[in-house]
Amino acid sequence: MAAKKKSSGKKSSGRKSSGRKYGKAASKSVKSAMHRKKRGTLKSGKGGKGGKVKSRKQAIAIGLSEARKKGAKVPRKKSR
Repeated sequence: MAAKKKSSGKKSSGRKSSGRKYGKAASKSVKSAMHRKKRGTLKSGKGGKGGKVKSRKQAIAIGLSEARKKGAKVPRKKSR
């Protein structure tokens, strides 16, 4: 009697990630936002009317948001 093979338990979802998730234009936009944060000119809020951005994460989020508006290849925001 042959022994059964145990599976690892993980099941592939069927989709494979192909290539870059973010386009080059998106990374350029994030880079620009990071430089503005470093210089202290990056502002949060609608039209940059909020306060100065101090957090690195927030600067990245602003950069990605700007890239989305320009139509760059950026994955959708995750909804809660």
